[in-house]
Amino acid sequence: MTLRLVLPFLLVVAAPAIAEPGAAASTTFVVIGPQGQAVARVVTPSAHCPALTVDGAKLPMRIRAGPATEPLRPTESSAANSKPSAFPMNTCETELPVGARHASVNGLVLPMPRREVRRIVVIGDTGCRLKAKDNAYQACNEPRKYPFAAIAARAAAWQPDLVVHVGDYLYRENPCPDGNRGCAGSPWGYGWDAWNADFFTPAAPLLRAAPWLVVRGNHENCARAGQGWWRFLDPRPFTAHQDCNDPANDKTGDYSDPYSVPLGSGAQMIVLDLAIAGAKPIGAGDWRLAAFRKSYADLDRFAEQAQYNFVVDHKPILALSGTDTPGELEGGNRGIQSIYHPLNPWLLPASVDVLLSGHVHVWEQVSFSSPHPSQFVTGFSGTLEDRVPLPASPPADVALGPNTVVEAFSSWVDGFGFMTMERTGPITWNVKVWSVSGKIVNRCSITGRRSRCRIAQVGAEQN
Repeated sequence: MTLRLVLPFLLVVAAPAIAEPGAAASTTFVVIGPQGQAVARVVTPSAHCPALTVDGAKLPMRIRAGPATEPLRPTESSAANSKPSAFPMNTCETELPVGARHASVNGLVLPMPRREVRRIVVIGDTGCRLKAKDNAYQACNEPRKYPFAAIAARAAAWQPDLVVHVGDYLYRENPCPDGNRGCAGSPWGYGWDAWNADFFTPAAPLLRAAPWLVVRGNHENCARAGQGWWRFLDPRPFTAHQDCNDPANDKTGDYSDPYSVPLGSGAQMIVLDLAIAGAKPIGAGDWRLAAFRKSYADLDRFAEQAQYNFVVDHKPILALSGTDTPGELEGGNRGIQSIYHPLNPWLLPASVDVLLSGHVHVWEQVSFSSPHPSQFVTGFSGTLEDRVPLPASPPADVALGPNTVVEAFSSWVDGFGFMTMERTGPITWNVKVWSVSGKIVNRCSITGRRSRCRIAQVGAEQN
């Protein structure tokens, strides 16, 4: 029996790991890919990849992507507010052997995957927003206004077995305006300096705490930070024409087939790469039509292989959110629904139990009396919040999807934080929603497809 000491209300900031003498400074982490394959990654300024030590044996690491300055991908504001993406680092990788117990790189101990995952941290939308088009400049230099580092440290102190990031890692797209002290001096663009500032540095304690299941967000589509997504995070092999350097290849770089990750005891997570979906229905002649139809077929096949299924994608399929029009609400993602609904009147296979998503900068939970899975949204882990008031329940004239009947709804739009899920049985989980300060702001339970939370709307923290 393993004794696990958890101090949820004590902020523990992990000290930098100490490398062996002479080892180059690097970022080391583990991502989980198809069939649960764990991949050790190192992002390093060294010209050579280090060796990986696994259970006392040395394994070579190979270069996934070498140093380069990649072609300019202009941001939405203008090409003048953009720059080519400089990656002066090697990204190295090696698959961890199944059943390995201990692994390290340059003396840095890696978090190892567990056969049975019981404790999961879920975060999303973690970057600091610097976007000229929206005149949105978050105070990246002020921890209270950009708290991802504190969230990562608190989530690491909870000692998870797995971290799930539901997408949108890089938001520092444009330079901070002159005279803005809140973001003065911030790196920007889509290169390594922005990735390091927006993700790798603040996420460091959580990267050391557990392996990660990573989902691509729309901020990592090829037209934005896709070059870094493929270099650093995607767990699958890096193949030709996926690098997002040439817009002519974006159809290849912007979509990947679903894959499943076992959690043990009959449960699994199925990852969908649907971030390229928009808010409008997808029509005939659109390349996404065939790709998303295939994603549904793959999802259906994977879901039949486990007793209990989470589906993880960036854009919520069945959530309530605000629109660009003040006071207006919308339900679900019309792009995904327009393709899945003709294949299934209930949108998703009956064996899908829970949806985990981000994109909307709130925390939200929806459960249905109709045969739909529960939907959780965790897009509240760092980026500038939406601050869109959500009602106690979805309005009668706003459907969350075809044939949906909402049974329970809960939301928190007044703060940053993270969500935890702890397994209590084959089809049951306890969920907690945590604020930056380490307080629990909501408690939920999941049984099969149904979920219930203690309070519908949260205006203050609770002990």
